[in-house]
Amino acid sequence: MACRNLRGPLVNKKPLRILNVVGARPNFVKIAPIMAAYAKFPNDIDAVLLHTGQHYDDSMSRSFFADLELPQPRINLGVGSASHARQTAAIMVKFEDQLAIIRPQLVVVVGDVNSTMACALVCAKEHIRVAHVEAGLRSFDRNMPEEINRMVTDRLADLLFTTCEEANVNLASEGIGSEKIFLVGNTMIDALVSLRPKYEAAGAAARFGLNSTPFAFVTIHRPSNVDDKPILAGICDALQCLQHERKLFWPLHPRTKSRLKQHGLWQAVNRMTNLIITDPLGYIDSMSVMASSSLVLTDSGGIQEETTALGIPCLTLRNNTERNITILEGTNELVGNKPEGIVRRAKEILQSGGKRGRIPRLWDGKAATRIVDLILGLVPN
Repeated sequence: MACRNLRGPLVNKKPLRILNVVGARPNFVKIAPIMAAYAKFPNDIDAVLLHTGQHYDDSMSRSFFADLELPQPRINLGVGSASHARQTAAIMVKFEDQLAIIRPQLVVVVGDVNSTMACALVCAKEHIRVAHVEAGLRSFDRNMPEEINRMVTDRLADLLFTTCEEANVNLASEGIGSEKIFLVGNTMIDALVSLRPKYEAAGAAARFGLNSTPFAFVTIHRPSNVDDKPILAGICDALQCLQHERKLFWPLHPRTKSRLKQHGLWQAVNRMTNLIITDPLGYIDSMSVMASSSLVLTDSGGIQEETTALGIPCLTLRNNTERNITILEGTNELVGNKPEGIVRRAKEILQSGGKRGRIPRLWDGKAATRIVDLILGLVPN
């Protein structure tokens, strides 16, 4: 939908104060291009970055700021980890205090983590306009906490910026008016495009000894896959089988590492001779290694999008996805989390090369520019 300038240009006014909320690693990737786009309007926009502290480990937070050329947050709420209810409540209490101090004209939330929903809810109570970046994605599985976060945030938001037509359809089917919905593209792909020279030059695959042979890139972190011992054991069985076919590279999420040890699977994983395990990687190293891989096995939402943009076959170890466009148009396939299905399809791809995909419309590296242009045209100062 084209931008309609409802309130005229920002002339002889104070800069529009926009409070931008991040809390977890995927948020950092999504907000970085938007912060860069704001910087082109220093007289029109005062962009404040707030980190809730939902991801607080250096490997999950600080390193990403440097890699993404993202300014350090002006505010860090430092909430840390807790149950969903306690974490959400802590974010809401601390965020409410900051709203009273900052007094923004707009709050921008991204993605689907607890920070996204918590801050949108506080803004709704305080009558502050909210823009949701990556709106309208649906897995239709309410057992996923992210699905609840997405649905609540979209219901409360005033501006809904979507990555694909399917998201627009989802929002319309839920009764959200078309005047709030704007198809802009995908800021995850903006980051991928703008930082391509850096991750191509990083040579991370060679540093990990992966430059001489084809390999598969693995990421597993969702509670539905790692918290249940039989499911995690089955995924490890699949990796045990596949490591005889192809070298595997697995940067371990802290939650996954903890569960492997808790479930008594750590020693068995470490005995796999063709598996390389590392600590979590920063964005540049992660993209550098993944871009060199021949297959990706993951349960991450963002990686489904990144592999589609990179043209790499991706097997998603889930029974559903909110990013269906990566299946319809991209290189992604759902294989569930049962070892038989994972191994069968992975072997087929290793032999045949996997399906060919294409990059979806507007995944062109310019989504953030569209978002900022819309904000300037639609949000009163």
